[in-house]
Amino acid sequence: MSTRTVSVWTLVSLIIGSTIGSGIFALPQNIGSVASPGAMLTGWAIAGVGMLSVAFVFQILAVRKPHLDSGVYSYVRAGLGDFIGFTSGWGYWLGSVMAQVGYATLFFSTLGYYVPAFSNRWVLAIAVSAMSWLIFWGLTRGLRQAAVMNVVTTVAKLVPILAFIVLVAFLGFSWDRFTTDFWGDGSIPFGTQLKGIMLYTVWVFIGIEGASVYSKQARERSDVGKATIIGFLSVLGLLVAVSTLSYGVLSQEELAALPDNSMGAVLEAVVGPWGGVLVSIGLCLSVLGAYVSWQMLCAEPIVLMARDGLLPKRLSTTKNAQLLSTIVIQLFVVLFFVSEASYNGMVQLATIMYLLPYIFSSIYLVLIARDNHVHLVVGLIASVYSLWLIYAADPVYVLLGALAVLPGVVPYVWTRRANNEKVFNTFEWFIVAIVVVGAVVAVVGLANGSLVLE
Repeated sequence: MSTRTVSVWTLVSLIIGSTIGSGIFALPQNIGSVASPGAMLTGWAIAGVGMLSVAFVFQILAVRKPHLDSGVYSYVRAGLGDFIGFTSGWGYWLGSVMAQVGYATLFFSTLGYYVPAFSNRWVLAIAVSAMSWLIFWGLTRGLRQAAVMNVVTTVAKLVPILAFIVLVAFLGFSWDRFTTDFWGDGSIPFGTQLKGIMLYTVWVFIGIEGASVYSKQARERSDVGKATIIGFLSVLGLLVAVSTLSYGVLSQEELAALPDNSMGAVLEAVVGPWGGVLVSIGLCLSVLGAYVSWQMLCAEPIVLMARDGLLPKRLSTTKNAQLLSTIVIQLFVVLFFVSEASYNGMVQLATIMYLLPYIFSSIYLVLIARDNHVHLVVGLIASVYSLWLIYAADPVYVLLGALAVLPGVVPYVWTRRANNEKVFNTFEWFIVAIVVVGAVVAVVGLANGSLVLE
C-alpha cells in the first residue's frame, strides 16, 4: 500500500473490518443479561458519543503528533511518562491476549452446539490451547494472513449479520414484544442496568482506535476524519440493529439464557435451524480469521516497548514476543477454565485492560489541546467517558485488572535498573501503590471466595 493512496471508502472498509469481530455474534445474550430495551437504547446513545470521542482522540493525536508511531501506548508515554506509558501498553497487550482466549472459547463453544465433545470444558480448554500453539507454530514458519483470507472473513461476518437484520426485521420482529417491560420489571434499577451494559458496548468497539493507523496513507488528512465518522456510524448502526431486533423476537429473560452464539439462536427462533447454521458458519470463519490476525498483532506492543527500552531487549524480536504472548494465552486458558470463567467474564476483564490506553491517551490530549477548543472538548468527553466506564465496571474486574498489571512491573523495573535509569518518580510511585493495593485485595478476595470471575 503506497503512501497517501488510500481513499475515503477504503478507509471506511478498513475501520469496519477491524472493528466488527466476534462480539456482535454474542451481543443479544450479553445485552439481554443486564439491560431492558430502554436501558439498551440509552446505553448505545452514551456509547455512541463516548466511543466516537475516543476514536477521534487517536485520530487527532495521529495528526498532531505524527512522530509518535509506536502504537497507541506511545501517546501515553509522551504525555505521562515511561511507567504510565508502559502500564498502558502492558494493559493493551494483556487485553489482546485475554481476547484471544475469548475468541477461541466462542469458536469452539459454537462448534460444541454441533459437535457435543466441545461442550466439555476440559476438551474445550485443550482445543483452545492446541489452536493457540498451532497458530504460533505456523507464525514461526512464515504464516501470514493472506489478502484472500481477509476478504473471506470480512464477507463471512457481514453476510450473516446483514441476513440476520433483514430476516428478523421482516419475519420475526414484534413491536408488542419489544415494548413489553421496555424499562424492565423494576427489580433492577435503571442505573444498574445502564452500568451493566457499558463494558459490552466498549468490547464490540475495540479496534475503532485503529483508524488513526491509516492516517499516513490517506489521500487527504481530512479523509481520516470523514472515514472515522462514516465507519463508526456504520458499525454503530449494525450493533444497535442487532440489539434492538433481538428484543423484538425474544424476551429479555430468554435472551439472557441463550448460548454464547446468541445471534444464531435468535435467527434460529425466527427461521429455523438453518438460520443458526448460517450465523455459526459466519462466526467460526470470522473468529478464526480474527484469531490469526490478533495472534500476529498482539505481540506488537511487547516488541515496541522492548525497542523503546521499557522491556528486556530480547523481547524486541517478533518471534520472542509471539512466544511470550502464546505462553500467557496458555496461562489464561488454565486460569479461566479452572475458575470456570464464562465468555462474558473474559470479555469484561479484557475490556478493563483495553481501557487503560483509552483513559491515558484522552488525558494526554486534554493536556496538549489548550490551543484548540474542539480538540479540548473531544479529549474531555473521552476522558470523562473512559473514567466513568471504570466506575461502571464490576469492581471484581477492576481489582483483577490490577492483579494482571502487577507482574509487568517486574520486567519493567529489571530493565530500568539494567539501563541505569531511575525506576519511578513520585507520581509513578503513587500509581504503583494503587496497583499493589488493588492486586492484594484481589488475591485476598480470590483466596476467601469473595471475588469470583463470572
